[in-house]
Amino acid sequence: VQLVESGGGLVQTGGSLRLSCVGLGVNTDDHAIGWFRQVPGRGREGVSCVASGGGATYYQDPVKGRFTTSISDAKNTVYMQMNTLKPEDTTVYYCAAQISENHNYCELDFGSEYSYWGQGTQVTVSS
Repeated sequence: VQLVESGGGLVQTGGSLRLSCVGLGVNTDDHAIGWFRQVPGRGREGVSCVASGGGATYYQDPVKGRFTTSISDAKNTVYMQMNTLKPEDTTVYYCAAQISENHNYCELDFGSEYSYWGQGTQVTVSS
């Protein structure tokens, strides 16, 4: 299994980016996918996740209403549309995958339940 993130970059406050996570050897029908970010002083924290089969999607409070996670038709890519970006969103974003049969649950705390991780993509929001 290999996860490859892309889509990061530099934007101004209020701008948008779409992150992609391509999973080689991953099918979202039987994998939960999570997005996490590394926050200085707080460590890794969850941003969004989608349960296997696309049965449920969850967001942490700081990004609710601004970020949207979706699955490609090919079921091997997960996107995270990031709108109304803020300077505090600046950091490295990682996607992670875990085999799962639970279509209603995905872990969104610190990523301890995920076995596979991408290399990360940098998002920088200028004020």
